[in-house]
Amino acid sequence: MLRNAMTIDVEDYFQVSAFARHIKREDWPQLPCRVERNIDVILSLLQDHQTHATFFTLGWIAQRYPGVVHRIIECGHELASHGFHHYRATEQTPEAFREDIRSSKTLLEDLSGHPVKGYRAPSFSIGADNLWALDLLHEEGYQYSSSIYPIQHDHYGMPEAPRFRFHPRGTPGILEIPATTATLFGRHLPAAGGGYFRLIPYPVSRWLLQRINHHDGESCIFYFHPWELDPHQPRQTGINAKTRFRHYVNLSRMHGKIAALLRDFEWDRVDRIFLEPLK
Repeated sequence: MLRNAMTIDVEDYFQVSAFARHIKREDWPQLPCRVERNIDVILSLLQDHQTHATFFTLGWIAQRYPGVVHRIIECGHELASHGFHHYRATEQTPEAFREDIRSSKTLLEDLSGHPVKGYRAPSFSIGADNLWALDLLHEEGYQYSSSIYPIQHDHYGMPEAPRFRFHPRGTPGILEIPATTATLFGRHLPAAGGGYFRLIPYPVSRWLLQRINHHDGESCIFYFHPWELDPHQPRQTGINAKTRFRHYVNLSRMHGKIAALLRDFEWDRVDRIFLEPLK
């Protein structure tokens, strides 16, 4: 059975891009942060299924809650970068992007004592118009990125990108590991997690991932967020119906669905699945 990569984007509910218009960054420190509680839930879930994962961690979180980083490392998981301040790559100049990825990498390595090899852009915000970001990641010492989603979406996506790992800027440039998609009827369908996973019935998600493993012969890369296992998080007011639905749909079912996923497939860290075979 193929191993797949389980990943967690370590950010809290008030940091999601969809809430950016409603929650000011300067208010983040005053909001009730639930990331420590939620990370403990995830670590316990992974331990119950004897699974290791990759945690793409925000520098903002790591700086304020270093115990989160220490617990991730102590449990044998891979620590990777989600940037520092959760700015989308499309919102940053090259200079600002370089500073963001450099400061987050330095902080995570100082806290953990381990090299940080991987990066995921907030909201999969690297695409055809800003591939220069991959060059900067390579220059700053990252070995891989998981920042491109080869689908059509209203907030992100690069549908023309390859579905499986590739070197967008050629070798020896950085390795890109796109979020997993399944191909049906000539279209790329999202199968990597997030809101899609919460929305559709679990048997459909399981079938899509099995199809990628068996039909394509490729390992999947799956993601979720700590706040997705937290149905009791503070509810935001003043958001539109679409945003409300996307963020809150089926939060109460997420823990059971992740447990089923861990039971039904083989999982491991990104570096062990996608980097080690390339040596």
